[in-house]
Amino acid sequence: MRPARLDRVCIVMMSAVGDAVHVLPVLHALNRHSPQSHITWVLQPGPASLVRGHPHVDDILLFDRTKRWRAFRDVRRELASRTFDVVLDFQVYFKAGIVTSFTRAPVKMGFDRARARDLNWLFTTDRIPPHAPQHVQDQYLEFLSALGIPNDQVVWELGPWAEERQWQRDFFSKLDRPAASIVVATSKSQKDWLPERWAEVVDVLYHEFGLESVLVGGRSERELAAERIIMERARHKPVSALGSGLRNLVGILDGSALVLAPDTGPLHIAVALDRPVISLMGYTNPKRTGPYRRFHDLIVDAYGEPGEDYPISMENRPDRMPRISVADVVERIERWRTRYAVASR
Repeated sequence: MRPARLDRVCIVMMSAVGDAVHVLPVLHALNRHSPQSHITWVLQPGPASLVRGHPHVDDILLFDRTKRWRAFRDVRRELASRTFDVVLDFQVYFKAGIVTSFTRAPVKMGFDRARARDLNWLFTTDRIPPHAPQHVQDQYLEFLSALGIPNDQVVWELGPWAEERQWQRDFFSKLDRPAASIVVATSKSQKDWLPERWAEVVDVLYHEFGLESVLVGGRSERELAAERIIMERARHKPVSALGSGLRNLVGILDGSALVLAPDTGPLHIAVALDRPVISLMGYTNPKRTGPYRRFHDLIVDAYGEPGEDYPISMENRPDRMPRISVADVVERIERWRTRYAVASR
C-alpha cells in the first residue's frame, strides 16, 4: 500500500550514527519527490546532534535511552498529538516497534518478516518486499522503491553548514600540513584496531607521507585508553580532537586529506563527504557495512580469508582485526597517494 500523500512523514531510526547517515539519502529523495513533505525523525541524542540542521529534517523527537522506560513515555507523549501520512521504520528491533506503535498513520512501513527481527513486523501495516542481502544503504533505499520514489541519486547533504565553516577554518589553521584523521575506536571492541599499531601509522603518516594525524571520536573509556597508548608510543605526537562533537567531526573529516577508520559512524560520514577513507574491516562484512560505492580499493579486508568470495551477510567474525598489519595499512596509504592525492592536486 502506498500512501496517497507524503505531506507528513515520520522516520523511526533511533540509534547508531552510521545508520543515521544511511537514512539521509532517503530524506533527500523524499524531498526531491515531494518538496512539501514535513519530516519528523525519532532519534537518540547522539545521532540527533549530527543531523540537526539538515535541510530535510524538520523535526526531531528525542528518544533518550538513558531514561529507560521513561524514554518511551516521553516519546509517546510527543507523538500523541501528531498524525502522519506514512511512518518508515528502518530499525528492526523491538524498541523501534514499540515507538512505531505510538505513531498514528494509515501506513506504517517496515522490513519484510524475514528481516524484521524481534517481532518488529507486528508493529507495521506494510512491509517492503523480501530482498537478497545487500549493503545497508541499499536496504534503506528499498523503502523509496516501495513508495514509488526514484532513488537513482544518492545524496547525503551532511554539511558542513555555512555557520560551521569558521570553526573548521580555525581548526585547520593550527596545522602546518594536510590532515589524516584517525578514528581510534568504535562502539564494539571487536571492531577496534590495536592502538599501538595506530601509533606506528601516525609516525609513518608524518615522516613518509607528510600528513598530520588527527585523532577523532568520542571520549569513551576505550577511546581515551587508545589515545593514551598512541600518545605514549608515537614519536610524533598527533593532534587529539576526541570529544569535539559530531558536527565538528563533520568539519574535521571534510577538511582532511585522508580518513582512516574501522567500521563505525565516522567511516560513513567520510563517504558521505566524499573524503578518501581507508577502512579497516574484520569483524563486520565489508560488502554490507563497508564504504558505500566508493573507496573499495582502500579497504583492508581481514573479514575474508585470502581469495574467499564470501556472501553479503550479517555474520560477524570475531578476533580478526589483529590480522591487519601496519604494512597492510601503509600499503593502502600509498595507494591513496597514487590514486587520490595526486589526482586532487
